[in-house]
Amino acid sequence: MTDQDTTLRPRAEAAGDTLSLRRPDDWHVHLRDGPMLSLAADLTARQFARAIVMPNLVPPVTTAAAAEAYRERILAALPPGRDFTPLMTAYLTDQIDPDELESGFQAGVFTACKLYPANATTNSAAGVTDVGKIGKVLERLQNIGMPLLVHGEVVSPEIDIFDREAIFLETILAPVLRDFPGLKVVLEHITTEDSVRFVEAAGPNVAATITAHHLRIDRNAMFDGGLRPHAYCLPVAKRRHHRQALREAAVSGSPKFFLGTDSAPHSKHDKESACGCAGIFSAPTALESYAQTFEEEGSLDRLEAFASEFGPRFYRLPLNTSRIRLHRKSQRVPDVLEQGDLRVVPFHAGEDLAWQFQDEGFD
Repeated sequence: MTDQDTTLRPRAEAAGDTLSLRRPDDWHVHLRDGPMLSLAADLTARQFARAIVMPNLVPPVTTAAAAEAYRERILAALPPGRDFTPLMTAYLTDQIDPDELESGFQAGVFTACKLYPANATTNSAAGVTDVGKIGKVLERLQNIGMPLLVHGEVVSPEIDIFDREAIFLETILAPVLRDFPGLKVVLEHITTEDSVRFVEAAGPNVAATITAHHLRIDRNAMFDGGLRPHAYCLPVAKRRHHRQALREAAVSGSPKFFLGTDSAPHSKHDKESACGCAGIFSAPTALESYAQTFEEEGSLDRLEAFASEFGPRFYRLPLNTSRIRLHRKSQRVPDVLEQGDLRVVPFHAGEDLAWQFQDEGFD
């Protein structure tokens, strides 16, 4: 059954200490490449049936051929038996060819395009320097119904880093939606009340993803007893009232807000170096983290829609038919994950979570 009929949809069921959910998808994830890929891909595929895969590799994924090759590397990195579909995206540049995007989209290689303002985050130096330079691209995306995924921050050094998301909405995204009112847009990993209100006020073609970590930390986490590089991500976490606005949006039942982890692993060495690379690796316990937040907000019955239904409906994809379980069983998150020479610190490292994911789906 791959229905879109809500009358046939099984709801999330909580039976004692077990929560049953339609298998969810991750609508924003970084799987990396090279040695990190097998770790990130396996832990993502363990919990999610599909994932929108970010294209910010070196070099970036700008062609359908590059996307197909990356997809094959992802699938080859998974252990036998993992049922997982990577949904590939194109990295927009000032010079990208609209015909390449359209042909890749029509062929089913590209699911969406990603707009990185140049130098806004990890591996974004080749991103768009001025949205005015991609007007023909945006017009083509609007015409063919190809979603535009947006890292919503301005990058001007004179603008405070905590204000960059709000200013992006006013100076860049609002004019884009005015000029291209039919453009399908996902404002990714939102961090502010400003973004919540912007998305709520926009038409049905505008949605947003919310990460597990932005639902749990505010900006104090980066300075708790010293500099905490493992709480550093881009966009950075904001004030506590912004976090509360995100929590209210996530549990609201609005189909405009859905799950996107922005899980972004870096090695422990790179996170703790002078670079202090941006990114939080939430893939190992993403669903447990979301479940804990939804339970704290008294909204466990709304987790399934947020995690498993609103995203595919926005992308016009079938709902997953398999199901997963979360058990109310305390687990201590490891301080570090090791695979070969890799050492990666996960989100919630050293903390106890109240829920535990069951590895295999069930009917």
